[in-house]
Amino acid sequence: MKKYVVVAGNIGVGKSTLVNLLCRKMKWEPFYEKVAENPYLSDFYKDMSAWAFHSQVCFLTHRLRAHHQIASYPASIIQDRSVYEDAEIFAQNLYLQGFIHARDYATYRELYETVMDFLPPPDLVIYLRASLPTLTKRISQRGRDYERSITPEYLGSLNRLYENWIANFTLCPVLTVPADDVDYVAHSGHLGLIVRKVEEKLTGREEVMFAPDEVAQAADD
Repeated sequence: MKKYVVVAGNIGVGKSTLVNLLCRKMKWEPFYEKVAENPYLSDFYKDMSAWAFHSQVCFLTHRLRAHHQIASYPASIIQDRSVYEDAEIFAQNLYLQGFIHARDYATYRELYETVMDFLPPPDLVIYLRASLPTLTKRISQRGRDYERSITPEYLGSLNRLYENWIANFTLCPVLTVPADDVDYVAHSGHLGLIVRKVEEKLTGREEVMFAPDEVAQAADD
C-alpha cells in the first residue's frame, strides 16, 4: 500500500540525507526540496519588509503544488520538508520579526488553511529534533557559502517555532527522532532503528519512542 512520509526539521539537521538513506533502505522514492524559481527573491533580500509577503506566497504556491503531486503519485514517497513548515515556521518567523505585516499575514494564513483543507495529509511526519550546538556544527561541516550568515539566534527562533508546531500537529502521526543522539550517517544501526520505528508508526503503534539504551545499542550494531 502506498505511503506518503515527510521528513521535517530545522536548517542543517540532516533532512535530505535521511530521505536519501531511508529511500535506499526501504525501496521508496525521494522527493527533495527543490530550489524553486522565485522572482521575488532578489527584491526580498534588498527590502524584506516590502517583499517578504510576495516571496512567501510564491514559495507556498510551489510547495502546495508539490504536495498535490505527491498525494496523487502511485508509489510510496518520502519528502524533504513539507508545506506545513513553509507556513508554520518560515512565514510565521518573518511575521514575528516584523517583515510581514499583520494584514498580509492574515491573508497568507487564510490562503494556506483554505487550500490545505482540500489536500490529504501525509501518513507520517518524521521530525528531526536537534539542539543549537548540533545544528551549528552540521551547518559548519557541510560548508555551504549561503549558510555562513545564519546566526544561532535565527536558528533558535526557528527551533522554537518547530517545537510549537510539532506539539500541536494532529493531522497525522509524528515520529520524533532525537537527532543529537541518533547519527544515521555514522552508525548504520541508527538508520536501521529509524526504519523499524517508521514501520511501527505506519502500522498503527501509538507510543513509538527512542529509548536511550536502544540508541546506544544500535550505535554498536
